[in-house]
Amino acid sequence: MLSSIEILILSMIQGISEFLPVSSAAHLILVSKHYAFINQNLLIDICLHLGSLIAIITYFRNDLFDLGKNKNFLIKILIGTIPIIPVGYLLYQTGIIDHLRNLKVIGWMSLLFGIFLYICDKSKTNRKINEEFTSKTAIFIGLFQILALVPGVSRAGITISAGRILGYDRFDSAKVSFFLSIPTLAAASMLGIFQIYTEGSAELNFLAIVAVIFSSIFSYITIALFLKFIKQFSLNIFIIYRIILSVFILVIVYS
Repeated sequence: MLSSIEILILSMIQGISEFLPVSSAAHLILVSKHYAFINQNLLIDICLHLGSLIAIITYFRNDLFDLGKNKNFLIKILIGTIPIIPVGYLLYQTGIIDHLRNLKVIGWMSLLFGIFLYICDKSKTNRKINEEFTSKTAIFIGLFQILALVPGVSRAGITISAGRILGYDRFDSAKVSFFLSIPTLAAASMLGIFQIYTEGSAELNFLAIVAVIFSSIFSYITIALFLKFIKQFSLNIFIIYRIILSVFILVIVYS
């Protein structure tokens, strides 16, 4: 019973923080370390990401399946995903990714890239995604997305920052960020499913299903609310939150 409750909590954290510029990986690691969750590991993280993937595909299903209208845009999204996949695979296979999953890294990355998000969010809006989204633009944002492999950076945060640098408004930047997450989450999820299959653990498979279901529910709600929010407000509330969180973590690390 306790294991299912743990997964529910982790699913909530994943679903809420994956699409907000606050780093879902950082929150999953931080909460799990504090409460000593026995089920939180890289494989469960990937299952939680699979739930987020299902949510974003469901939310943007009309855009994704209307290939006649959005084919060129979706091709550019795939091009923009190319940089992160080999780098992510390398970090995963070499075990480097596990060494990055510590509080010191989370604290500093959350602080530095929170400040970076603040600076980027001050950029002037002079481009529209429907009219000025090229392959070079996609690759530029995709290169920034590589940084999200480091816990604390935030995939949503760094890709939205890149979009703001290029002159897109917050809504367009978030839309590109969401679409870029689809192939990235798909690749990570497929790797995770393969790893779970090779484990052959019935308990792990059950927990994975629970994680996917609840993560998808929380993710869908977050996507809908966040897109409404950024049409009216700035990203300052997330920036302030990141700075407060990072200071709290760094005080613990260095005290």
